[in-house]
Amino acid sequence: MLRLEQLAGLLEPHRAAAAAAVREFSLGGRPFAFNTRPAVMGVINLSADSWYRESVCLTADRAIQRGLALAAQGADLVDLGAESTLAQAARAGAGEQNSKLVPVIRELRAANVLVSVETYQPAVTRACLAAGANVLNLTGTEHSPELFRLVADQDAAVILCHVQGNNVREVGDFEAGADPIQMLHDYFARQIETAQKQGVEKIILDPGLGFYYRNLQDSAVRVRHQMNVFLNTFRLRTLGFPVCHALPHAFEYFGEEVRCAEPFFAVLAALGRTDVFRTHEVARVRAVLDTLGIY
Repeated sequence: MLRLEQLAGLLEPHRAAAAAAVREFSLGGRPFAFNTRPAVMGVINLSADSWYRESVCLTADRAIQRGLALAAQGADLVDLGAESTLAQAARAGAGEQNSKLVPVIRELRAANVLVSVETYQPAVTRACLAAGANVLNLTGTEHSPELFRLVADQDAAVILCHVQGNNVREVGDFEAGADPIQMLHDYFARQIETAQKQGVEKIILDPGLGFYYRNLQDSAVRVRHQMNVFLNTFRLRTLGFPVCHALPHAFEYFGEEVRCAEPFFAVLAALGRTDVFRTHEVARVRAVLDTLGIY
C-alpha cells in the first residue's frame, strides 16, 4: 500500500534531484517550458493490431480527424505509430508504415498540429521527418547513430525509449538490477552521449514502461514496477532532460473501466515530476493535471 511515509522516504535522500531543472526547447516553433508546465501527448494508432480501440484509425481521414480532436482536447502534440508493440502483432515494413504515416503527418502539420512518430526503422524515420514530423519516438537501439543524424539534420527532437533489445518487438526478460532508476540513469547517460555526438540537442527520456517483457506479464509484478518508476522519475532529472511516460492500462485491475487507468497513473507520474504524459485519454488526463494544478 502506498503511504505518505513511503513518499517522504523517496524524497529525503534525493532532494537535489527533485529540484534539478531540465532542458527546455521549441518544437515546430512552439516553446515547451517543461520546468513549469508538463506536456500532454495524444496517441493515434494506424495499426489494426493495436488493442486500445479508441486510438485505432484505419484510414488517413480518420487519423487526421482524431489528431485534430486530440489537439482540441488539449494535446500539445500527437504520437503516430503504424506498427503495434504487441508481441503477437504482425510486423509492418517501412513501405507499409510510410504509406500510412506520411499523408497524416502532412495534413496535421498543415493544421499546425505537432507530430511525433513512433518507429525504430531508418527508412520510416527519414520519410516522416521529411514530411514534417517534429519528434522521433525511438523504440529501438539498432542504427542509433544514423537515426540521430536524421533527427539532427531536421532540427527535430528524439524520445529515447529504454529498450532492452534491438527494438521493442525483440525483447526478452527485463533486467532491472538492484535499483531500476540507477539502471535507467546509466542507460540514458550513454544514449544521450551518442545522440549529442550526432548533433541532437532536443532530447526526451522514456523509461519504456509499456513494453512487453516476458517476466513482466504478471499483472501485480508489472504494475508494482511501473508505480515504483513513476514515483522515482524525478531522480532522472539529474541527466538534464525532460522525461516522458506512456501511461499504462492495467487492464487486469480496471477491466471494463480500463479508460480510467491512464488518468489514475497520471497522478503517480505527476508526483514523480513527469514532463510529458503520453496518453490515449487526453481529455481525462488533462482534467487530472488541471485538478492537481500542474497544467
